[in-house]
Amino acid sequence: MKYKCLVFDHDDTTVKSTETIHHPCFQKYLSIYHPDQTCSLEKYFCNVFHPGLIPFFKEEYGMTDEERKRESAFWLAYVEEHIPGAYEGIREIMLRHKAEGGLLCVISHSLEKNILRDYQANGLPEPDVVYGWSQPEALRKPNPYPLRQIMLNFDLKPEEILMIDDLKPGLVMAKACGVDFAAAGWANDIAQIELAMRENADFYFKTVGELDRFLNT
Repeated sequence: MKYKCLVFDHDDTTVKSTETIHHPCFQKYLSIYHPDQTCSLEKYFCNVFHPGLIPFFKEEYGMTDEERKRESAFWLAYVEEHIPGAYEGIREIMLRHKAEGGLLCVISHSLEKNILRDYQANGLPEPDVVYGWSQPEALRKPNPYPLRQIMLNFDLKPEEILMIDDLKPGLVMAKACGVDFAAAGWANDIAQIELAMRENADFYFKTVGELDRFLNT
């Protein structure tokens, strides 16, 4: 194994969730509460990347904190009824890594229960540990706490870990811990996101197949 531990993000890294769930959900929300407004998939992706959804919702749609709570509840209910599919090739990478004795961990902004549900539904091996949205806000990525806990609990050195994520919080967290970071570029074809990640990540993979070949060379 090139790395003893693979740490995966969830949304748009392991499962295709923005395109099939999060964006359609937001469009549905807008149609009900802001019928005069819309949001393209590219616009949604770009603002998830920067400045992030909460600032985007406030600046673009004038959402108050109260409306953000309503939108969040709407999203949670939608996610409960929709399961995203895993990207082709992810399952094979994970199964092989586990079969070789490697560790598989998840650090995400999704809820732990939904992550485990998605893994089971897609036939993915059960992660060794999951750090998700139920963590206190101050301890969620980009705070290095989840990654440091993985290193502590499994007695891992930074060089034994690869963090795989499509967004900057994972990158910031990995750099803070001296861990190699691989940018997952397969969720979209947006040039500005790709450029930013290529410039800052240790590795950039446009396809799952590229990640697979990297891990096996």
